[in-house]
Amino acid sequence: MVAVEKVLADIARTDIPVLLVGESGTGKDVLALQLHRQSLRREEPFVKVSCSSLTLDSLQTLLKGASKKNEDGVHHGHWGTLFLDEICDLDPACQPRLLSALPDGTPESVEGIVPILRARLICATSRNLEDHLHAGRFREELYFRINGVCLRVPPLRHRPEDIPALLDYFLERYAAELGRQKVAVSAQTLQQAVAYAWPGNIRELENFARKIIVFGDDQAATAELGNGHEPLAAPEKENGTGVSLKEAARAASRHAERELILKTLARTRWNRKRAAQELRISYKALLYKLKDIGLNESVYSGKES
Repeated sequence: MVAVEKVLADIARTDIPVLLVGESGTGKDVLALQLHRQSLRREEPFVKVSCSSLTLDSLQTLLKGASKKNEDGVHHGHWGTLFLDEICDLDPACQPRLLSALPDGTPESVEGIVPILRARLICATSRNLEDHLHAGRFREELYFRINGVCLRVPPLRHRPEDIPALLDYFLERYAAELGRQKVAVSAQTLQQAVAYAWPGNIRELENFARKIIVFGDDQAATAELGNGHEPLAAPEKENGTGVSLKEAARAASRHAERELILKTLARTRWNRKRAAQELRISYKALLYKLKDIGLNESVYSGKES
């Protein structure tokens, strides 16, 4: 998520199209709105549209609204940002219409056919768009035009260190919205939350926090967590005592850090200098972390190129 946030900050003030890829509930709509709010168009409207609801007529109306001319005859985006959710659901008949509306540096070639889209375009999908491409359900030209920058949003199970802060945020939010007292979550509940797979991602965590506030009891909400999904992992205990919030968050963070380091080393064929550059840490810091997570010199000796 640190890498995602950095890319967002780098591209926010440009008009390059963005494609957000991630499982349902990972917060792609939140990232799209964040991108809009950091952009030069932040004073203009942010419009979200579900592609499953678009027809040729409604798409044409949408494009006209996002491509109006001012009194001076100059095109200006009526909206600041157009967010097309689940772009993979866009009807094949609508795809050439959207494609012809996207500016490609030669607007005169399509100016007389459909309005040129002047809003910033952000698309999102929870499915593999490449599969739709290969199956002939999605136009190749459109795919490459909307994929100016592709951001893959990791599922919550891949970033467990975020869970304590997110849970606390949602508890604060729903306590205020529902006019209830904020519930203090036990160390056992927190550890279970960190260990849980969260198939519904952030949306499921948000619903979990809301139930805690509604029930006024974290244990009652935990009993309902994950109906029909992955079970909660049993909490670890030492001498009959629960694990503290800091201990749970620290353990989750160490696990995530270890996984990221190993994946980066595998991608760079265990070239530690390149891995350190990709991880944006010093070479010395990487060596320290390798030692800290149990990868001593004998494990990776001879693999540096």
